[in-house]
Amino acid sequence: MLGSPESASNESVPARSTMSSAAFEWPLARGDRQGTAFVPSGSLPEQLVRRWTFRADDAIETAAVVRDGRVFVGSLDGNLYALRLGDGKLLWKFATELGFTAPAAVDAEHVYAGDADGVFYCLSVTEGREVWRLTTDAEINSAANLLGENVVVGSQDGKLYCRDRMTGNEVWTHESPDQIRCFPSTSQGRLFVAGCDGRLHVIDATSGGQVSEVEMDGPTGCTPAVDGRVAYVGTEQGRFFAIDWMGSRVVWRHESADRPAAIRSSAAVTEQLVVFGTRGRVVQALTRATGKEHWQFAARAKVDSSPVVVGNRVFVGTGDGVLLELTLDKGEAIWEYECGGAITASPAVAGGRLVIGTDRGELFCFGAEGEQ
Repeated sequence: MLGSPESASNESVPARSTMSSAAFEWPLARGDRQGTAFVPSGSLPEQLVRRWTFRADDAIETAAVVRDGRVFVGSLDGNLYALRLGDGKLLWKFATELGFTAPAAVDAEHVYAGDADGVFYCLSVTEGREVWRLTTDAEINSAANLLGENVVVGSQDGKLYCRDRMTGNEVWTHESPDQIRCFPSTSQGRLFVAGCDGRLHVIDATSGGQVSEVEMDGPTGCTPAVDGRVAYVGTEQGRFFAIDWMGSRVVWRHESADRPAAIRSSAAVTEQLVVFGTRGRVVQALTRATGKEHWQFAARAKVDSSPVVVGNRVFVGTGDGVLLELTLDKGEAIWEYECGGAITASPAVAGGRLVIGTDRGELFCFGAEGEQ
């Protein structure tokens, strides 16, 4: 056992009430607006083979997004690429000077992505033509989220920007005490930002005003995965939290007793478990109700990639370039693929395919053998 949780409350976390389904699309960095990174059984074939590989000129550190048979991913070579999911054919690319360290978001008409120069772009899905842009004062590491008719994105300048999707006009701007690096997850009319100031911020999605905040004892760039009234997120200090955001309190916290390690991996949330990686070379699953460790898998390198759960399987990349498939119930390895370059990106699952990038600039697509 890696450690035991410190309970801040005698109350347990309720089981997950709803399950997100991204079987055919993966339009956001963590699959759905709540950041849960869960897709049901049958979304991927039981046996995966490599279908194609696309090569950029520099590292791909961000998760891909997928919609309508198209894959969108940014690279440090300065380009945002649009590829065909079926065969990896390049459809278009949009060039910037410094490249992308943040995943995109995509809807039926537009792709939204911020670059390392602090510019947030809205591009047409079909052509990659610029529709509008927003210039911030620092690098954008935050993936965008879609909120009704609006798009929301954070910047290292400490601001959360809400803009009209079609026009780019300001809806509101929220000023945070420190950098924003996480995907701003949303649920029940609230936005959730885990900041470099070491707090979980709960923000009204309509006005951009802060509703509450909860102390987490350390900074994070991880996505708060939200289900019901509980948000799940880890920190640089190696602590993982379940937070009742309605009650503004910590339900439980988990920390390694013998070797705390920074958590840069956002959690995937299932009905019973939360699963994430650590820089201490482990993938962990905690029981949602109590925060007690359910299993841990020892990887050969740090795990900054954020896992995705597909039915009863967990997929996650490692710092030594291995894509892992683990069983959800026991954390046992049942398949792996040597991608070569280090993986900090997270998997995207859509249309029976899994797509993931590496620091060598390779984007791998896996699917069923022999499919057309």
